[in-house]
Amino acid sequence: MIEGISHLTFIVKDLERATEFLTSIFDAKTIYTSGDKIFSLTREKFFLINDLWICIMEGDSLSDRTYNHVAFKISDDECDVYESRIRALGVDLKPPRPRISGEGRSIYFYDFDNHLFELHTGSLSERLTRYSR
Repeated sequence: MIEGISHLTFIVKDLERATEFLTSIFDAKTIYTSGDKIFSLTREKFFLINDLWICIMEGDSLSDRTYNHVAFKISDDECDVYESRIRALGVDLKPPRPRISGEGRSIYFYDFDNHLFELHTGSLSERLTRYSR
């Protein structure tokens, strides 16, 4: 039986720049840095965002941007705070997709390696309730 998500790994060109991205926007806490040692494929760093383990590993950036993304749950009250953090870092904000009332708000943005992230205020149950109307 699946217990949940163990961790998410992102391949990034620059570990320090990706660290700035994760710590500035998500308030991620660094929990491990491999330094020059390689235990997996390349140098890597581990973070916690709340209780979620995030791994970044050195490698080539994604060549294309897609809608594949990771969405993090935030409260509606925090949208402006997060949008300010994103703008201050200078990453690309993507216009939100069209939404119907009741499915929550979202902020979409790319990191420096073309990974798409979403900060979303809604929940699955809210969205299913709204879609069933």
